[in-house]
Amino acid sequence: MKKILIPLFALAIVTSCGTAKISDGNASHPVSTKHNKAFNNAYKEINAEDLKKNLYVIAADDMEGRDTGSKGQKKAGEYMINYYKNLGISGPKALGSYYQKVPSEFMKKRGGGNLPDSENILAFIEGSEKPDEIVVVSAHYDHVGTKNGVVYNGADDDGSGTVAVMEIAKAFQQAKKAGKGPKRSVLFLHVTGEEHGLFGSEYYSENPVFPLANTVVDLNIDMIGRDDPANRGKQYVYVIGSEMLSSQLKVINEAANKRTNNLELNYKYDDLNDPEQLYYRSDHYNFAKHNIPVAFFFDGIHEDYHKPGDDPEKIDYQLLEKRTQLIFTTAWDIANREERIVVDKK
Repeated sequence: MKKILIPLFALAIVTSCGTAKISDGNASHPVSTKHNKAFNNAYKEINAEDLKKNLYVIAADDMEGRDTGSKGQKKAGEYMINYYKNLGISGPKALGSYYQKVPSEFMKKRGGGNLPDSENILAFIEGSEKPDEIVVVSAHYDHVGTKNGVVYNGADDDGSGTVAVMEIAKAFQQAKKAGKGPKRSVLFLHVTGEEHGLFGSEYYSENPVFPLANTVVDLNIDMIGRDDPANRGKQYVYVIGSEMLSSQLKVINEAANKRTNNLELNYKYDDLNDPEQLYYRSDHYNFAKHNIPVAFFFDGIHEDYHKPGDDPEKIDYQLLEKRTQLIFTTAWDIANREERIVVDKK
């Protein structure tokens, strides 16, 4: 997650398992997955063992901290792309690959110094009934690199979000193979340059592969593998922004939570006036500023945030599994309900 705070009221970014049963009886046109074999089978695809396997690769020392445009980040990206290829998930046809180049010049003009060219990585599952409507599940896969010869592995920030997106994609693909793929298309968006200023998501929002008018929601995942001192040992997740633009998104997410792992949903930072200003500090904001509903899932600021101790052996993989299952279930509902969620707040 981007470390530097932004000014209050800023108008632009200046820095940047068991079987689940979910039905939402409050939001219009709910999706019921009670006794839905396809959903239940997909849900069970998300497991701590696979999350751990992928994270130990993404956050390994030989990825060199995944700094934007670095050799290590590109190596991590290649691993992710091979993962999607093995699942049979392609990149968007409009791109012709999994890569969306984010030019050095774009980042330089926004305070990115001398960062080299980098890439967003996109994987895509086309919807069966409403393919032009896009549900985005996002996370940044960059971190802060190597400092004074010490690798900052970024296992939680944001290796945890990266592998969660990969696992959610696997779950949707399992449903598709069973003939029960999502009605709406789902874009699995791994963005670069977040730590330097949310550059990858900003570039995507200004150069969208799919029209922003057709983008239904962004569920953004940035640090969901650990706990912070205020919640030590608790089964919780911070949720930020879910009711800023839509009256339905928070309702859908809470229903998904109650009927799955029933985590404590903490809204401490879900306030535009909060001094930490977290609503503005991760990649969802580049969707929100275009009036696209967002929910940001986060575990808080812990003692290894942006420090070399953010390593994969410190991740709570059971809690990471539960949080990933919650986000998948929320995405499943939004992707499969009859009407797209409303945008009724400003």
